[in-house]
Amino acid sequence: MTTPPTDEKAWIVSVDMGYGHQRAAYPFRDMAHERIITANNDQIISPRERRYWENARGFYEGISRLKNLPLFGRRLFNLYDRLQSISPFFPFKDLSKPTLAALFLRRKIRKGLCASLVEYIRRPSLPILTTHFIPALAADYLGLENVFCVVTDTDINRVWVSAHPQKSRIIYLAPSRHAQTRLRQYGIPAERIVMTGFPLPDELTGDREGSLIKHDLGARLPQLDPKGAFAAKYLPILAATLGIDNVNLPVSRPLTITYMVGGAGAQREIGIGIVKVLREHLNRQEVRINLVAGIRMDVHNYFRSELADLGLADSVEIVYAPGKFKYFARMDEVLRVTDILWTKPSELTFYAALGLPIITSPPVGAHEKENQRWLQHVGAGFPQENLDYLNEWLFYVLDSGKFAEAAWDGHMNAPFLGTWRIRDILRGHS
Repeated sequence: MTTPPTDEKAWIVSVDMGYGHQRAAYPFRDMAHERIITANNDQIISPRERRYWENARGFYEGISRLKNLPLFGRRLFNLYDRLQSISPFFPFKDLSKPTLAALFLRRKIRKGLCASLVEYIRRPSLPILTTHFIPALAADYLGLENVFCVVTDTDINRVWVSAHPQKSRIIYLAPSRHAQTRLRQYGIPAERIVMTGFPLPDELTGDREGSLIKHDLGARLPQLDPKGAFAAKYLPILAATLGIDNVNLPVSRPLTITYMVGGAGAQREIGIGIVKVLREHLNRQEVRINLVAGIRMDVHNYFRSELADLGLADSVEIVYAPGKFKYFARMDEVLRVTDILWTKPSELTFYAALGLPIITSPPVGAHEKENQRWLQHVGAGFPQENLDYLNEWLFYVLDSGKFAEAAWDGHMNAPFLGTWRIRDILRGHS
């Protein structure tokens, strides 16, 4: 596996809010000058700025968990969701006029938000790659050059863009054509938008040809196509692309489903619901389930307690790590032997490019609704149906070969070279 030379460095800046922004920064850890800097809690951040970020993060995570509460919780979430709403994509129109949120953020930056971060990364003068809009806007406003901002959703709110987009020098790295077009609507000139795709880790893609993706997809298809319905139709393409030349491929493992809880810890009960419905399949070793708690010990303990009550403590793996980078590394291992990814439509939507069919739990927020829509557009996603009937609809879709087709479509239609393309861009400005 090829990694960038150690003398090709850039400032890599993320934020600790959920997993998405740090997951996008993780593939560039070997390219980071000093370290990946976390803009809201790194040691260089002033106490005043840290308090702002802590309040914002606490509010976001609290709102995410409140959504499932009746009446007051749902109303509060709906109010918050309206504040981060995204304008309809059609008809195409000029949306460059700054919103109240964009003006508020500019005011916060003028008053010192991210000032300590920007002062720290002024020297040495290196390209700056951020995976969140606030550090990018602050660096641009305070005069830094070669600022690159990774967009982490298929569609974004106007707040991602400067109040005066024509004056901004930020280069936006778009994960999808949809995000690229949205940035144009917000007034960003075409020459300052590069369609790269989302940055996926080398540990899951391999080289520029996607060698690991092809290997893992070849091993995944037999589990997703038990009746051979997909292989019967697409065998010539599979043979040419993946080297598969036999419809009756051997099955190397039980059908493996990985359910992932988001950074706020919401929707953990869905994971246990999956286990309850598929209990008999687990006992017969026809299905394997991973429940991903991420870095949240409270979610880990919830899973462990519920599985113990069901008598399945030894039948289901709980994926947990004490830090985000350790968690990301562990998830890379898990995803390589996963057949179906089940998650809310967060940044993991882009992991469809790895040849993973994705079942989406109910979206949390406007951007996740757009991610879910995009996932279905590329042919790789299935909205979660009624959990009570999971035992019926899961295997109905499985026998039809549609999960296999979704895995194939995700790999063919979603870009997987985001990390490589972004590295090339940074090297060109180093």
